[in-house]
Amino acid sequence: MPQKQILTSFPPWLILMGSLAAIGPLAVDMYLPSFGAIAADLQVPEGFVERTLAGYLLGLALAQLIYGPLADRYGRKIPLMFGLMLFIIASLACAASTDIEHLTLWRIVQAFGGASGMVIPRAVIRDHLETRDAAKALSLLMLIMGVMPILAPLLGGQALVFGSWRTIFHIMAGVAILQLIAVTLAMRESLDPEFLTSLRPGIIARNYSGLLRHRKFLCFTLAGGFGSAGMFSYIVGSPRIFISYYGVDPRYFGLLFGVNALSLIAASQLGARMLNRHQPEGLLRSAQIAQLAITLIALALTLAGVINLLLLMLCLMAFMACIGFVNPNAAALALGEQGHRLGVASAMMGTLQMLCGAGAGLAVSLWQTNSPLPLTGMLAASAVLSWLFGRLALYGELRGQSHGQSI
Repeated sequence: MPQKQILTSFPPWLILMGSLAAIGPLAVDMYLPSFGAIAADLQVPEGFVERTLAGYLLGLALAQLIYGPLADRYGRKIPLMFGLMLFIIASLACAASTDIEHLTLWRIVQAFGGASGMVIPRAVIRDHLETRDAAKALSLLMLIMGVMPILAPLLGGQALVFGSWRTIFHIMAGVAILQLIAVTLAMRESLDPEFLTSLRPGIIARNYSGLLRHRKFLCFTLAGGFGSAGMFSYIVGSPRIFISYYGVDPRYFGLLFGVNALSLIAASQLGARMLNRHQPEGLLRSAQIAQLAITLIALALTLAGVINLLLLMLCLMAFMACIGFVNPNAAALALGEQGHRLGVASAMMGTLQMLCGAGAGLAVSLWQTNSPLPLTGMLAASAVLSWLFGRLALYGELRGQSHGQSI
């Protein structure tokens, strides 16, 4: 078990964890440009292809709860290797699918493999680093999460130029093969043997229920989760608002999407540097106040009927920048007291945050009105809830809440 390190640069193990964190988003975004081609080839409406994405996201949320206990029982490396092998097999099966039913099924299996890259890197970071440096390292994961929505659709589009939609899944498998080789040859086990836990159902249930009763963990997790909910609202709602409502040419939609992603990337890296002089609690508090103010302004402008594309873009850029501060610090603080169960804590965090995001995205898709109100309304609601849970978490810390105290 390595001693806790001081983060002064990007060590090789952290770069590897960053690449592993990319596998889930890669599988989400890379095949988006191929929806039409898949529908035509399999002779189904595009709505059926969209359900393969819903199946993947559902599998991604549920599978994280499985990898947590595995990572605390068998260490970080073995479950990660298993997940990558499962991802490779499922990716090749997706490429070979000849009907939408099998494609949907294998996408769910693919998610159960890709989830390992979402759970285990967070646990490895906390194995190596204390809270402040962990927040810096998690900002690297935020960088990856911000870059992938930009690069993955571009890569998928280029793959369609040189091959078919099946080529995209072959590329996914190839990336996972390289990662599996790197993990096998270069990754060292980081779990302290004294923290090994049993897979007995009672112990697993006790660990998860203990997390749900732990004030700081749950509140910090939901503070980041509702920040993610705002981002999911934006991802789901922005095509309709930009293209259908404001009349943006679909060719330029990616540019607007990329500008907001760059705001997230820049802010997360600025936040990592600011951690050299500031505590994560202070950065989280300030970012949530700014996020709340920005979204309420956007909602007020929408209700007043004066918001336009430029004002909406400015609000979205500021909102995404705030997420770059909120999510890494909230994640590091949530995991700060979970050294004895980091695997299940990382899994529970990922599942709760994805469920928050999925719920917000569904709400935006169901809220049908010819205005930006569904988007700005959900952004404001997400920011209010993120701020509320952030205050509850920090209040508990100021009051000296002990480990495991019920909320």
